[in-house]
Amino acid sequence: MTSLRLGTRGSKLALAQSTQIAQGITKATGVSVELVVISTRGDRIQNKPLAEIGGKGLFTMELEAALRDGSIDFAVHSLKDLPTDDPKGLCLPVTPKRADPRDVWVGAANAKRVGTGSLRRGEQIQNLYPSVEILGIRGNVDTRLAKLDRGDYDAIILAAAGMARLGIHRTDASPLPIGDCVPAPAQGVLGIQAREGDTKVHNILQSIHDPVTAVCVEVERSFLASIQGGCNVAAGCCVRPVEGGFQIDAYHKGTAKESVSFFVSQLDEAHIEIINRLNS
Repeated sequence: MTSLRLGTRGSKLALAQSTQIAQGITKATGVSVELVVISTRGDRIQNKPLAEIGGKGLFTMELEAALRDGSIDFAVHSLKDLPTDDPKGLCLPVTPKRADPRDVWVGAANAKRVGTGSLRRGEQIQNLYPSVEILGIRGNVDTRLAKLDRGDYDAIILAAAGMARLGIHRTDASPLPIGDCVPAPAQGVLGIQAREGDTKVHNILQSIHDPVTAVCVEVERSFLASIQGGCNVAAGCCVRPVEGGFQIDAYHKGTAKESVSFFVSQLDEAHIEIINRLNS
């Protein structure tokens, strides 16, 4: 197999992410990768909150259809956009290395109006700064920054990984500590989706697999599945390798503690321990 077709959304961020994956595969294997741009329902509807129009699957269904009909060989998503259950006939054969998982505060440090399209971010920012007003925002990264710069918001919350992949550096950007604003499960990780049983494609994709990221993300997504989470549930989870084990931070609105931070030496059944600690 000398070439692959990679399905991607057409936003600047999606293209940057897919280009990164394509270049990594070509560098490691010599296989050329063609980008195939596919528009999704989430891209076309920009005037409603994600939770209102369906949440998970909004940015993936059309790419998955192209996989099934053979128009593409694999697709690249933001893994946090993918449901925790694999669609019939499709799988996530590899997990590439994670980028910075943190959220970033962009704008005035003393902001009163803070823009985010995420329930998870909004609730945690409100907990940190009870006096701020949380306002909804949609659009790609450039659109959101333009809204900030023209004064629609005093600050907005973005993902560090997305800013880095787009090469955006701003003096008014400050990463939020993971313990203060727990990222979404799998934030900073790209989801590589392919057809089940497509061994030739899977073997090529193995060139970008990172086993440490894979085990961390498995815990995060298992936690999300356990609470039946999606875009309409305010939940965060981040598992990071540290010396001697793993640091786990989790957030779930409505539990006894709402947020927990703890160390484990191994990840067996860690998603269950997260839930137990949140509810204790």
